[in-house]
Amino acid sequence: MNIVIIKYNAGNIRSVLYSLERIGIEATVTDNIEEIQQADKVIFPGVGEASTAMNYLRAHQLDKVIRDLNQPVLGICLGMQLLCKHSEENDAACLGIFDLQVKKFSSPRSPLRGDAGGLGLKIPQIGWNDIYDLKSPLFNNVEEHTYVYFVHSYYVEKSDAAIAIADYGLSYSAAIHKDNFYAVQFHPEKSATAGESIIKNFIQL
Repeated sequence: MNIVIIKYNAGNIRSVLYSLERIGIEATVTDNIEEIQQADKVIFPGVGEASTAMNYLRAHQLDKVIRDLNQPVLGICLGMQLLCKHSEENDAACLGIFDLQVKKFSSPRSPLRGDAGGLGLKIPQIGWNDIYDLKSPLFNNVEEHTYVYFVHSYYVEKSDAAIAIADYGLSYSAAIHKDNFYAVQFHPEKSATAGESIIKNFIQL
């Protein structure tokens, strides 16, 4: 099977590559348009800032390539947010595959920076949190309220596209799905056994 990880200027690609290697899967890291188009499965990871990442994707014509993919695609963290319509992070217009907004954790009840939902929760959310309301084959053999690893200051709003929910001061989409596009806000490559199961499930879709 031909697995491609999209190479662009937004971090954590190596950790995804190593997580695949641990389960015996070889993958190609590339920004080559033909290699991406010809892949059986595509992984779109990311750690970084939305507008800068989108500028890079547009400059390298990867935005159109990603929109036109027909094979299963897995967005991870920033990759999930970039699949949405718009991000509040520097007012970034994103890929628009999901008609969803990416919002910053904040609280109208508290002027203090670093507080989510007025509950004293630190921004970014860094660490383990549980996911629930799991609705996809992506979560086969993953139990409700399993803990996975998050690092993010922005979140995708809840919608009918949500296939997993998490709470951090408010409820938000921990994972979404539309057609051949799947995406998770957390880092499966850093989420121990549960993350390994999710990656395997994606490979088997």
